[in-house]
Amino acid sequence: MGNLRSVQKALQHVAPEASVEVTSDPAAIRSADRVVFPGQGAMPDCMRSLAEHGLGEAVAESARDKPFLGLCIGQQMLFEGSDEGDTPGLALLPGRVRGFARRAGFKVPHMGWNEVWQVAPHALWEGIGDGSRFYFVHSYYCDPADASLAAASTRYPDGFTSAIARDNIFATQFHPEKSSVAGLRLLRNFANWDPS
Repeated sequence: MGNLRSVQKALQHVAPEASVEVTSDPAAIRSADRVVFPGQGAMPDCMRSLAEHGLGEAVAESARDKPFLGLCIGQQMLFEGSDEGDTPGLALLPGRVRGFARRAGFKVPHMGWNEVWQVAPHALWEGIGDGSRFYFVHSYYCDPADASLAAASTRYPDGFTSAIARDNIFATQFHPEKSSVAGLRLLRNFANWDPS
């Protein structure tokens, strides 16, 4: 679910030699060299859509053995569950998805450009300055049970994990496909990433 075509167009722009396919076919996902797992909207709807199309296991298998990039709710669905509708996730990573607390002066959803501070080195950060601004649209954020999963943090107003990394998985709460030069660089880095 979500803005699949803008993700596809951004990937085609940074990796013109690659075949970039939007699919709901589990066999196509399993045969792909690398997988981008975007999502947008409400987590209960996204998880229901995965189940209706029989995609959960294909996504889980891909997250175990090939370069895998989760975007926005595509990051959130990797965790055990979400406070949004008390929704179970794919449970590939330990932790939950939490909602932003309502505070004076801070609107929910968190929408617009914000700084992303790298807390762990990673190949996908190559050529991207620490504190670069990326585009966000979300009311929920990932709260990993394992602090070593955090690859970046962002403040709104408190710090939250805005990117995670483990082995062949990298995932962001922000939208690189909508994040100008820094976002395109992250997607280019993913297209060339060899996590082995």
